[in-house]
Amino acid sequence: MGQAAHHYLIFGTRGGFCGIAWNNVGITRFQLPAKSAEGAQRMLLRRTPGAEPGAPTPEVAEAVAAAKHYFEGKETDFSRCKLDLGEQDPFFERIYAAARQVGWGRTTTYGALAKELGAGPEAARDVGQAMANNPVALIIPCHRVLAAGGKVGGFSAPGGTATKIRMLTLEGAHVAPPPPAQQSFGF
Repeated sequence: MGQAAHHYLIFGTRGGFCGIAWNNVGITRFQLPAKSAEGAQRMLLRRTPGAEPGAPTPEVAEAVAAAKHYFEGKETDFSRCKLDLGEQDPFFERIYAAARQVGWGRTTTYGALAKELGAGPEAARDVGQAMANNPVALIIPCHRVLAAGGKVGGFSAPGGTATKIRMLTLEGAHVAPPPPAQQSFGF
């Protein structure tokens, strides 16, 4: 994330308190909602040590407004947000760019994203790793990337998979549990 000074802001949404950190290049971290401002701040600073509170730039203020709209259930597009993800594995960069193209209310799978990038099915694990290490969840919509068969899969944000399901529901995306492997005869 470079050597640039980091600033951060904690702000309230209908979903809870979020945090955002940035430097002079772009947004470096986004903290999904926590129950308290203190909790959001603690989680954000754990991943952005040394960041100082700051007044958001116009671009960061736009991202904050978009996050507030998102948690009001309004269709939101974060694709214009300028990011600084620091040094990333080139394949992770491609994964993040592809994930940013998954629009509001839509989902894909780890395997489909890997295939879209021209990689084999074994790269689905790499996609999962990239999503688990996503420093700007929501802006890079890792919650829209599901496991094989449309299963929810994991989610490393506070609240885990319940948060992922809430976010997808907010967008109108239906995530159903997989059908049972064996049907009963009904007697």
